[in-house]
Amino acid sequence: MASTKTFTREEVAKHNKPGDLWIVVDTRVYDISKFAALHPGGQYVLTTPNVAGKDATDVFYSLHRKEVLDKPMYKRLVIGAIANEQPTIQVNESSDALSKVPYGEPMGLTPGYHTPYYTENHRAFQRAARKFMMEEVYSEAMAREEDGKRISQSVVDKMAEVGWLHMRLGPGKHLKGVTLLGGVVKPEDFDYFHELIYHQEGVRIGARGFNDGQLSGMAIGLPPVLNFARPEVKERVAAECFSGKKYISLAITEAFAGSDVAGLQTTAVKSDDGKFWIINGTKKWITNGTFSDYFTTACRTKKGLTVILVPRVDGVETRPIKTAYSATAGTAYITFDNVKVPVEYTLGEEDKGLKVVLSNFNHERWMLAAHSAALHRTIVEECLKWANQRYVFGKPLHDQAVIRAKLAGMIARMEAGQAWLEQITHQMTKNYNEQSDKLAGSIGLLKMFVTRSARETAEEAQLVFGGRGLTKTGLGRLIEMYHRTSGFDAILGGVEDVLGDLGVRQALKKMPKSARL
Repeated sequence: MASTKTFTREEVAKHNKPGDLWIVVDTRVYDISKFAALHPGGQYVLTTPNVAGKDATDVFYSLHRKEVLDKPMYKRLVIGAIANEQPTIQVNESSDALSKVPYGEPMGLTPGYHTPYYTENHRAFQRAARKFMMEEVYSEAMAREEDGKRISQSVVDKMAEVGWLHMRLGPGKHLKGVTLLGGVVKPEDFDYFHELIYHQEGVRIGARGFNDGQLSGMAIGLPPVLNFARPEVKERVAAECFSGKKYISLAITEAFAGSDVAGLQTTAVKSDDGKFWIINGTKKWITNGTFSDYFTTACRTKKGLTVILVPRVDGVETRPIKTAYSATAGTAYITFDNVKVPVEYTLGEEDKGLKVVLSNFNHERWMLAAHSAALHRTIVEECLKWANQRYVFGKPLHDQAVIRAKLAGMIARMEAGQAWLEQITHQMTKNYNEQSDKLAGSIGLLKMFVTRSARETAEEAQLVFGGRGLTKTGLGRLIEMYHRTSGFDAILGGVEDVLGDLGVRQALKKMPKSARL
């Protein structure tokens, strides 16, 4: 606050005309005498009898988000506070504070509730992850969502320093020796519930394009390297990617084939001396591809599919694809024109690349479900806040039964998805390799449910916010973002219809012959 001086409300009321204009917002006194003429909404809004010299808290929050008051230009307008009163909205909460809005946090991580899944260490990890996102990443995310540029290297360096990039791949040997978020969790204790929290905290800020730009390509492009590359290639590439110095992406999807992996047309042919692959073809919709230094690429070879790690060398060209979300995701169209790659960069066995491709799908789809569920919760919280602070016909918006019905549907869908997600996560902690085959169908059905639920809530949320839900800035910015981008998770990692069918087909394969009505 610019001043510690106090005033009575009667004193404020005397300053109620152009040239001498004060207002109160959440007990803080603002001198807007000069600012009124510069107000983006026009001077009249501030000089009306219900604002000038009055408590304008309700009026302000019907038009703006509270973060507006944190901007330096508005902080300078504060001249004091109302005597003997405490703010109730602009309270100084810590950056790791949990939401107090009902359903604002997963039930198992909400104080006062019980859980079979989360430990005190998970709770401590959640707060550390939130603190890191809010203090080190949030402002960068907002800026990159706006301009679409690659994430600043200084922020990527901070992510690498605290193991943020390592954790994106989940539990495993790659965490050994890494200090995770200042040591809040030991690498050997990091489990899939820590990773679930990690993913959900990473997206709750509501920056959909930035989230994928936050080295999402590494989460799906690097595991095949860790699991199938030759030791010397694995060690070098992993070190470069985990340090944030180089980017990697998964290059499978083509204009010719998406979920139909067997239909890929990019080819790899051995050179006459057998020392190199010569790769030709195209890839499309490749997350982080615009920025990548390596491409984990599925190619058609003589007797099947082969996965090859392709460095950005002569013959590799990437072009950005304009999508519905920010260009900071680096979504790319890639062409390979007689690209020469040493055979040492082969991942797994030649002509048996389908195993490599399929090995990472469960984790990717589970990760996407976690992202979608977390953004869903963010939107529910936004809608609950808005229904509580918005007044229509002289009453709060939630006084309308139709609004309460919409909120009920949103909450039910969100909590059902989170509960199913946590149940599957629990299974993953019980020997993931053993469980992966059993869980493929369930994860596919989960992703279908969560992403379909997301789009239904996106529609309802936009109706709750009205015109504000169509605007990229201001009160409805998260609603607009969600409505515009919620369809991404329905497609990435496998179209939800295909994944739903996968779940049913797997169930039918396991139907006992004795099962009859």
